[in-house]
Parts: sequence; C-alpha cells; structure tokens
Amino acid sequence: MPSDDPVVDDAAAGRGPGAGPLRAALRRLPGWVGTGLYRPLAEDEERARYWIRHVRSGVLLSEVAGLASLTYTLVTPTAGHRHPVLLVLASSVVLGAPLLLLLPLRRMFHDLRGGVFFYAWSAAVTTVITVAARLDGGADSPLSVLFFLNLVFMAVAYPPAGVVLTGTATAICYTLLVAGPLDSRSLFVATVLVTVTLVCTFTSANHWAAHDRQVVLVRTLEALAGSDPLTGVPNRRVFLERVARAVVRAGRGERAVVCVVDLDGFKGVNDRDGHAAGDAVLRRVASALGAAVRETDTVARMGGDEFAVLADCPAPGDDAALAGRLRAAVAEVGAGCGVTGSVGCAVVHPDDAVADVLHRADAAMYRAKAAGGDRVHDLAR
Repeated sequence: MPSDDPVVDDAAAGRGPGAGPLRAALRRLPGWVGTGLYRPLAEDEERARYWIRHVRSGVLLSEVAGLASLTYTLVTPTAGHRHPVLLVLASSVVLGAPLLLLLPLRRMFHDLRGGVFFYAWSAAVTTVITVAARLDGGADSPLSVLFFLNLVFMAVAYPPAGVVLTGTATAICYTLLVAGPLDSRSLFVATVLVTVTLVCTFTSANHWAAHDRQVVLVRTLEALAGSDPLTGVPNRRVFLERVARAVVRAGRGERAVVCVVDLDGFKGVNDRDGHAAGDAVLRRVASALGAAVRETDTVARMGGDEFAVLADCPAPGDDAALAGRLRAAVAEVGAGCGVTGSVGCAVVHPDDAVADVLHRADAAMYRAKAAGGDRVHDLAR
C-alpha cells in the first residue's frame, strides 16, 4: 500500500552525500576554535611564575611606550601635537598599566582566564594605538610602529591561532582606520604587518611545541621516578608521600589502613628457578594485589619481596577483609612455586609520623611470619 508521507528530497533538505560530514564539521567547529584560541597557560606554579614575569615585561613595555608617546605628543609639532585625547591616552597607559599587576594573576593563569586576560589586553592596546595614530595624522604618524611591538609581545602569549586572529585584526585596524585611502605606502605597511604576524605565528607554534614536549618529558620523568621499574607499581617514595597525606586526612576523620605484605618462600624461587623466575613472580604478585584493591587504593613495592598497600577503610571490619584478600591473592599466584604472603595491618591515626605507621604494620607482619606465614596479623587497634 503506498505511503501518504511526503517525499523529502535529500539534496533539497541539505542531506546530500556531503551534508553529513559538513554538519559534523560545523558541530565540531566551536571546539576547534576554542582549542585553537584558548588553553590553560600554567600547569604548575613554575609556569604560572613564567607568565607573571611575562606580564611584568609587558607592563614595562607599556610604560616605556606610554612615556615615549606622551613625550612625542608634547614636544613634536605634528597633527597630534598636544592633542588632549592623545595626552589622555598616553597618560592612561602610563598610570593604568601597573594596575594589571594587582590582578590575581597566579590563579588566572591556571585556567582559561589567563588567555582571556591576554586577548583583552591586546584588544585594548590595539584600540589605543589605532585611535592615537589616527588622531596623529593616520599613515603619517610614527605611532603606528607600536603595532609591531604589540605583535611581538603577543607571539609568546598566544597559541598560533590566537596570533593569526589578533595579527589580522591589527592589520585591518591599520588599513581601514589608520591609513585611510589605500596607497602604496599604507599597503606596504599592511603587508609588513601581515608578514610579522606570520613570523610571530611560527614563533608561537615553536614555543608551544617546545613547551608541550617539555611537559611530556617532565611527566614521563615523574612517572619513572615514582614507579618500581620491575613491577610498574608505585615505589617506596611515592607510598610514603601518600601515607603522609593519609595522616592529614585522618585528622579530618577519614579512616585508612596500611598493610605490609612480605612474601614467604620467595628466596627458594630465586635459588631454585633463577632470578628471572623470581622477577616474574614479583610482577604477578603486584598485579594480583592491584586486582584485590580499589583503583583509589595504592599498591607499592617497598623493596625486595615486600609490598605495601594503603587503602581507605571506613569501617573497622574492612581491615580484616582487605588483609584476607591480599593474603589470598598472593597464595593464588604462589600456588605453583611455594610462595605465600604474611600480611600485617596498622590503622593510620591523626598526627602519626609516617615511620610510626610503617613500624606498626611491619611489626604486625613479622608476627604473622613468626606464626608460620601465610596469615594475617592486625595491629589496627
């Protein structure tokens, strides 16, 4: 039976063969633009200090440019000689630029406000230069050279897309609002502005690429410095740092427990099957312990055949359940090679020293080992 529904022409409705990808691209366009123009400037305090120094340099440049423009306006007999608007603009720059240092720059550079700050600063500077150069004779005014100073300063602050955007806006402002009717001279200056924008774009791309490589390198080094090279789990240093944070949380009423797991019979594996076999057992034990806890808990290798676990245990009964899972995990791995685990537990108390927590957990583990191994001893109380 024929349908009474109207027939819709896909091409007429914008659903031709290329319409789907086009719509998808349009939907992604805001994200592309946002990613290209905005990015957090500081991932850490060192980077935030870098941008604060950059702002101080910009304020110093603004002061020099403002004082030079003020002097030029007062002493040079040009179209803008002692023009009240020019005097106000130059004085505003000299007096207002230092006020930027009163902003909460450190916090701003950790989020997108840092990028907005620099874009707003460049927009304000471009506006001031445009108005000043136009009042001072347009294309004949030497104040137009300040456009180049602004372009060079922004090359470091902006991602490449931002440099292109602000550089293009600068060239348009000069061509349409400062130079007036196009002639060979104004066209030459506009061409140089565009060329400088391209150079600044390449500089920005290199700067951000080098920064991104440095971030990856630092994070890789941090990961290597904080992990055990054999098993891949956190090492002793990282574990102690996390126990210290757990002590602080304990002061807020958040309960945590440290379990030390020492392998029984592991020396026999090395003596009988060789160190490669022993290394394989350690890797399997680390994996099994990780599977026995939550993702928010920490499994670390403390050295040799000793592991440690830091876990949140809101209820006292959770300690025994956790320790039992850890013992069972080791027993399952070592079933074929005679390896078991002695587990000692200690609760993290407020104002504990990290060494004291580990000492209590070690003491509990040694009691479990002295009792024959493959068991749990709890000094949680």
